[in-house]
Amino acid sequence: MGILEQPVSCLKGVGEKRQEYLRRMGIETLKDLIYYFPREHEDRSCSYSIAQLPHGQRAGTRAVVTGSARTRRLRRGMTLTRVPISDGTARGYAVWFNNPYTARHLRINGEYEFFGRVDRFMGEVQIQNPQVTKAKDRAGDGRGRLVPVYPKHGKLESRDFERMIAKALELAAGKVDDIFPARFREQYGLEEINKCLKNIHFPLDMASYNRARYRLVFEEFFLLQLGLLMIKREVKGKREGISFKEVPEEGRFMDGLPYRLTGAQMRAWSEIKEDMEKGSVMNRLLQGDVGSGKTVVAALALLKAAANGYQGALMVPTEVLAEQHYLTLTGMLSGFDLRLELLSGSCTAGQRKEIYGRLKDGDIDIIIGTHSLIQEGLEFARLGLVITDEQHRFGVRQRAALVSKGANPDILVMTATPIPRSLALILYGDLDLSIIDEMPPGRKRVETYVIGPGKRDSAYGFVEKQLKEGRQAYVVCPLIEESEVVEARSASEVYQELAGQYFKGYRLKLLHGRISSQAKEEVMRDFREGRIDLLVSTTVIEVGVDVPNANIIVVENAERFGLAQLHQLRGRVGRGESQSYCILINGSGSRASYERLKVMADSNDGFYISEMDLKLRGPGDFFGTRQHGLPELGIARLPDDMKTLRAAQSTALSLAEDPNFLNDSSWSQARRELERFFGREGWQSGVI
Repeated sequence: MGILEQPVSCLKGVGEKRQEYLRRMGIETLKDLIYYFPREHEDRSCSYSIAQLPHGQRAGTRAVVTGSARTRRLRRGMTLTRVPISDGTARGYAVWFNNPYTARHLRINGEYEFFGRVDRFMGEVQIQNPQVTKAKDRAGDGRGRLVPVYPKHGKLESRDFERMIAKALELAAGKVDDIFPARFREQYGLEEINKCLKNIHFPLDMASYNRARYRLVFEEFFLLQLGLLMIKREVKGKREGISFKEVPEEGRFMDGLPYRLTGAQMRAWSEIKEDMEKGSVMNRLLQGDVGSGKTVVAALALLKAAANGYQGALMVPTEVLAEQHYLTLTGMLSGFDLRLELLSGSCTAGQRKEIYGRLKDGDIDIIIGTHSLIQEGLEFARLGLVITDEQHRFGVRQRAALVSKGANPDILVMTATPIPRSLALILYGDLDLSIIDEMPPGRKRVETYVIGPGKRDSAYGFVEKQLKEGRQAYVVCPLIEESEVVEARSASEVYQELAGQYFKGYRLKLLHGRISSQAKEEVMRDFREGRIDLLVSTTVIEVGVDVPNANIIVVENAERFGLAQLHQLRGRVGRGESQSYCILINGSGSRASYERLKVMADSNDGFYISEMDLKLRGPGDFFGTRQHGLPELGIARLPDDMKTLRAAQSTALSLAEDPNFLNDSSWSQARRELERFFGREGWQSGVI
């Protein structure tokens, strides 16, 4: 076992409790710890006298402790600890809230560095919740004065991580193998990995930090793009696919539609059709905004497969969506002699057995289902096309499990979550991309309003007006039940309030993820068939629910949702002929939240909204890459690092053109890292 694989317990000061805290964060080895990067660095190179400390800023001073710490209780659950300090120019106080412990370690007449937010209260200088270091500890440590700041986790403070990582780097100094050969680093201006790891944590100056960060961001993007490119090449080059023939049913289907396909739909279908008629496996992403008409394109692909004598499978994340797709496709394909079937978790054992048998015997042409489609024992006679809808709800293994039930079937991945092209390059770099970026004619814009909590009564008055006109409504909440940790209105609380106060005499129901699948199905069926006027729900209705009569949605505590998610929720309305509305209640009342939510009021363009969401929140929150079965980004940030992404992509593309370059011994570490990065199973499966 190399030094990097040693457990963190080998470090002095890391006992069982601290080891457990780290384990919960996914940090178990020295390598994990070293690759836990700081979120920022504080520049402590400039130290002020107490008299000159800038009000309202984070700043540092070197001072002597002149008296004992005193703690007093401000109110229940809140204490204030004050320590008097002086540097000869003025006197001040180091102040901690709910932390009497740090002050206990300060020695009277001891000299320390204090760094924290400066406040002047009634003429008194205070440094609030300061980081404290013995003055002599910083002298000559060779780290410079850029101090790393790590996210706090449980009882582990930034300073704890700083100490542990400094020790880990000492033990691992010069022992981290570089994935890049020296000639490659020189060609692309990349620093050696051991130097980078030291400078990403403890740089001497910002130039050192920037060089280290560029190298590590480049490496992350390079591995991700190289892996996806090689998997894509593997799928297209070595795996012989099905050459579907053009069939007259395609033209009959389009001629029978009560509308003409949009130009974007025709373009997407042309790309899918061309892929299906090639001899290699199709691996394509169909991306389109809510209501852009992806389902009709999917129906065409399924029809083409079935008319060629193959079976098609459509896998979706929820039973509600599976049933909806089954009903929609049954209607669309009713003019053709096809056998469609629905398979979901609520099927009885007898129904499942019958469906399994018919699938194996080839008596089912198209099957629509949830994760039930990837259960053991389910076999297809001749699976030719696999479609997954709302792909971000599935991971690598789930898609691979369904694909493995056929002999190299074509793969079509669909998502109604508009993904910025920059992020799509990362999440779906192994797929060819088709985009439906045009809405069907006649679809009305959903009018969207952002209001504060003071206008809630007016909002629900407007909802009642819609109900009186025979419409239906959604009210969405971020929580199922009240929480002591999160300040937000729960679905249970809102349901009780609406039923007892605003909407007496109307038919209300509560829907959330904790009720059984069967109960969920019954509620959605009742809502779809008009037996419920108002549905109070969590985000379980985010994807795919189609009720044309529902024309208004209210989102409580909208500030707690991402913009992309709010756009998905808004997509639940605007599906009928009447004007639809979306009301976003900014529960925090803050101006910053209002400005962010105003993006929703200003635009109905999902791609624009997703770009704004990416800028405001970053890709980690956009929807965790782990859900896609892809490795998470540790240090790279979009859109800030787009230039580096393009450089890494270009480099990876040029290397991937040589199928044997990884067999070169100088790239052996890169191959090992690729397997670790993607997971050996995902890397070898050829399906991401």
